[in-house]
Amino acid sequence: MKIAPAAAAAAPAPQSNNIPLGIALMLAVTVVFALQDGISRHLAGEYNVYMVVMIRYWFFAAFVMAVAARKAGGLRAAARTSQPGIQIFRGFLLAAEICVAVLGFTILGLVESHAVFACYPLMVAALSGPILGEKVGWRRWTAIAIGFIGVIIILEPGYGVFDPMAIIPLVSAVMFAVYGLLTRYAGRRDRTATSFFWTGVTGAIGMTAVGAWFWEPMAPGDQLWMALLCLTGASGHWLLIRCYEVAEASAVQPFAYFQLVFASALGMAVFGETLRTNVAIGAVVIVAAGLFTLWRERQKDLEPDA
Repeated sequence: MKIAPAAAAAAPAPQSNNIPLGIALMLAVTVVFALQDGISRHLAGEYNVYMVVMIRYWFFAAFVMAVAARKAGGLRAAARTSQPGIQIFRGFLLAAEICVAVLGFTILGLVESHAVFACYPLMVAALSGPILGEKVGWRRWTAIAIGFIGVIIILEPGYGVFDPMAIIPLVSAVMFAVYGLLTRYAGRRDRTATSFFWTGVTGAIGMTAVGAWFWEPMAPGDQLWMALLCLTGASGHWLLIRCYEVAEASAVQPFAYFQLVFASALGMAVFGETLRTNVAIGAVVIVAAGLFTLWRERQKDLEPDA
């Protein structure tokens, strides 16, 4: 679905706090990643998901290494870590999550996939206790419970025969939340550049080991779409890194939910998807709960019992 939001969790400490510019950059990020998801949906509908994600990762790894090479110490400094096991697992987990997310796009479409995936900040809050040992107060637990009511509204488990495929974006959200928490954990000892480097390189290695077995010739027109997919990935990363350099994460993070809006609009306009009433209601519930959780995250330093 999106590599960069997780990378953003470990983005460099902001050197300024230009909130208007940060918001503008975050909105640009959501547009770019919505386009990326739309292109992924098209290509994965024509070719094997593993191959599409593998090629996307090749370009991402090249971008990561180019960024690392320009910094002090070069590639060797970026790769230096005291916790290679965690870094490798993070990279493989994110690659697997992207495969699951893209599969969800092809089966359920962009609208429903993004509506369910929007619950991942709630999962981050719920899992921060067992994974990071952070305290989650009753207010945030209430928001988490309300958010999952929104997921249930979207999935409609009580109406007719429940489609197990509807669980795919929920699995993707769980995987992405765990990845984000492991990124935060790794960031206690590793630099941002290190986590970013391992994310791209290990993901590319893992996807090549899998995707090479599913290689298919690609039509010339789709080669252009593949090139655009790679370009949106790199440009989205750059925009997000820049966003977190110029503004505080807590100030711009709520605007990341606009990806749900843009991706849904793309799904309806290009792929003929429809926005069912239950999906719209559930998405509103999830986003509201997520925004409250982000607000409580911002307040917890002032209120230790948050």
